Order: sequence, then C-alpha cells, then structure tokens
Amino acid sequence: MRRCVKAYLLEVFPAVILSAQRPAAVASLITKNGIHVKIVVHDYAGHPFQAELSRELARNGHQVTHLYFQDDPGPKGRLGTFPADPKTLSFVGVSLGRPYDKGSFVRRRFDDVAYGKAVAKHLVSAKPDVVISGNTPTEAQSSILKACKKIDSAFVFWVQDFYSIAVTRLLRKKLGLMGRIVGTYYSFLERKQFEKSDAIVVITSSFADLARKWGGDHKKVFTIENWGALHDIIPESKDNEWARQHSLDKSFNFLYSGTLGLKHNPKLLIELAEKVRGRANVIVVSQGVGMTFLERAKRDQSINNLMLLPLQPFSHLSMVLATSDVAVATIEPEAGMFSVPSKVQSYFCAGRPVLLAAPHDNLAAEAVLKSEAGLVVSPTDKRGFLNAASRLLEDDKLRITSGRKAYEFALAHYEIKRVTERFEKVFRHAIDAKSYVREM
Repeated sequence: MRRCVKAYLLEVFPAVILSAQRPAAVASLITKNGIHVKIVVHDYAGHPFQAELSRELARNGHQVTHLYFQDDPGPKGRLGTFPADPKTLSFVGVSLGRPYDKGSFVRRRFDDVAYGKAVAKHLVSAKPDVVISGNTPTEAQSSILKACKKIDSAFVFWVQDFYSIAVTRLLRKKLGLMGRIVGTYYSFLERKQFEKSDAIVVITSSFADLARKWGGDHKKVFTIENWGALHDIIPESKDNEWARQHSLDKSFNFLYSGTLGLKHNPKLLIELAEKVRGRANVIVVSQGVGMTFLERAKRDQSINNLMLLPLQPFSHLSMVLATSDVAVATIEPEAGMFSVPSKVQSYFCAGRPVLLAAPHDNLAAEAVLKSEAGLVVSPTDKRGFLNAASRLLEDDKLRITSGRKAYEFALAHYEIKRVTERFEKVFRHAIDAKSYVREM
C-alpha cells in the first residue's frame, strides 16, 4: 500500500507544505450578458495540465467541453469526469475509428484532415462562445478555425509549438527541395490561422515576436507559460507500489517519462545507460519511434540496465516519477526553438531533480536554471550530458536540494486558480474582439 501522502510530504518538504495554502476561490472573470460562457478546450494531445484547466474553468461556473484525439497514443491526463467534478464539465475523445500512423507522412496528412473535420462537426453541434485549440496539426486547425467562423465562436490559438516550422525542417531533411515546397504551404496555412485568430496564447516570450508578426495585432498575443498538474501529480515515496512491482525501489534510477520522438534524441539515453552500467538503471516509460530505436539498441548491444516500459495509466504517474532518483528530458537544437518538453513540468510537480539536454534559451531549460532544479547541458554536448549525469548520481546533496527546489517552483508557479484567471482574461479579449468585428 502507498504511504500516507500527507505524512510523506511533511517529512520531505516541511517548509514548503506549510506555506502552500490554496488561495481563496475567486469569482469568474468572464461572462457574457451577465452569465458564464460556453467554452470548448481542444487539446489534440490530451495532456494533464490542459485537462486541469478545463476542470477549473468548470468550477468557475462555465460550461466546458474538453475535446482531444482519442487515437493519438501519446501520454494522457485525467480525461474523464469524476464525482467531485462540476456537472458543467464533459470530456469527449474524438476518434477516426482506425489506427493513427505517425510514421507515414501521407497517411498522417489525410488523417489530420479527417480529424479536423470531426472536431469541426462537434463544434458546429455545440456552438460554444469561445474555442481554444492547441497541439493541433496545421490542416486540422484550419478546419477548426473555419467551423468557429461559421458558428460565430471566438477562436483562441494556443501555440504550444510552431507546427509548420517543425514540419518544414523535417520534410526538408527527408525530401530536400520538395520538402521545402510542402513546408511553405504549411507555413502559409499557419500564418493565416494566426491572422484570423481572435486571440493567441504563446507558452514562452520567445514565441511572442513571431506570433505578433503572423497575427498582425500585438494586442491579441498573450504569454502564458505551461504548468504542471500540481494537484494530480504529487511527490511520493520511492518505496511505492509501482516501484516494488518493477523491482526498482532499491536501485538508483534515471527515468525518462513521456513521448520519445526523433526530436528527443534517444541516442543520449543509450549513452547514459552505458555510462552508468553497474551503478544505475535507465528507465524509459514511453512510446513512439524513439522507443523502437531503443528496443533495437537494447537487443543488439545487450544493455541490461536499460528498462523499457509502455506509457503507464495517469493514475500511476506520481508513483512512476517518484521511482526516479533523477528525471531526464531531452530536446534537439532544431526543435528547441519551436517546442518545449512539457514533461519537465511534471517532474517539478513530483519534486524530482532534473537532467535536461536542451538549448539554454528553451523554456524548460530556463525553468530548470531559474529554479536550480537540476542540471542543463547543450543537446549537442554528449560528454557534458554524461558528466552531469555522473555528478547527479554521486552528489546526494545536489539531488535532494534540486528536487526540493523543483517542487518549490511548482508550488509558486503552477497554482491552477491563478493560471485559469489569466486564461479567462484571454477569453474575454477574444469574445470582445469577435463582437467588435461583428458590429463593424
């Protein structure tokens, strides 16, 4: 059985817990004609913190529908209603009724188009006052925006990354000139989406300048950094049920949890396992093309301290993360400018020290450095990455201090009531902008 969570938190983080009182409830900041509004939160990926936003919006009195792509195999949050949830909250998984293949660009493109049309159909039926949509492939986002215009809903573009930039770089590597031409088409689509949005939320100030340029109006661009699901992911004891089940409660463990694609450079995890062989395990809880690469390398190179596990249920995530002595994340240099590894926020909520290979101007790197929650090295510095891993392995004080500061940062920045208040201001702006255009 698990330890009593409260007792464990008081044991490990006494000063932090005593000061971490939830703020008093605040009145909703957004109404339409004096009543709360109808909101659709569309998060293609179904991540934990977006689900937390939908719950808090519903607690504030809004009618909230949370849409996500049910067929996407990536990590998911708490995507279902529970007895404590408001009656005005619902979660809807949108499915194409067939397997989704990320490995084939052509097949994926047609599936993305079909998915966008399926979400648009939900929107036309629901007729919300405002829609916020993020993590969404460009052509799917076009259908969603078109549906919003059709039903006169305000549209908020939630920019988790610049999808068209990512696609352009990937296709240019694979297809050369033809890839650049296809990428230009996606850039054109995404620029039009920015221009037609009633408001734009970017997750880092480094995205803001391009968003203002593409959006054509600096007043409609808001910066709201990503956060962790602070009340769903909590610090646990390493001696927990999940760790014991996998015989990991006594060993030293580096753990990578979350999506593992090519932009995350799985080769670094192979190098790490070889570096700490005989002293520590490297555990990867993931899915994606990166896992296929690791499975082959583990077999071919007989790496016995590399443990590969599928994504675990969200209800187990706190225990999974607590099993780590060091939590690991990586992002490649070319991906670092348009993508942020959101797993780092979950690591913070779990109070784990972080080993991050990322450009220093990446939002996740800035958070780790600012909070002193671990060590950051350039993703191109393999020796530096392995030296940082050794340092964390050997320095107990550094790990304990880093984990504590990670959790302190989460408490200071991830409180959902304050985050939701900022989103409500964005929704108010978007609805007012839509009304202004309508009345012109």
